[in-house]
Amino acid sequence: MNAKEAVARRIQALCLERNIAVNALANLCGVAPSTIYSMLNKKSKNPGVVSIQKLCDGLEISVREFFDDPLFENLEPIIK
Repeated sequence: MNAKEAVARRIQALCLERNIAVNALANLCGVAPSTIYSMLNKKSKNPGVVSIQKLCDGLEISVREFFDDPLFENLEPIIK
């Protein structure tokens, strides 16, 4: 799994844990729903750290908590 896929899966998992839809997450975070949808699909190759921080702020978690998940332990290397 690459980092982009891991970020998308983490966002989906956090929405499931909190029982909120993507549109509700967007409202919490003060971003457009299209921003989150682009992070969840293949349109966005590189979800920005500022967007991830906004998600974390809206979910009231730290960026560290966001990335503190087994999804991020064995990412595919970018440079081979």
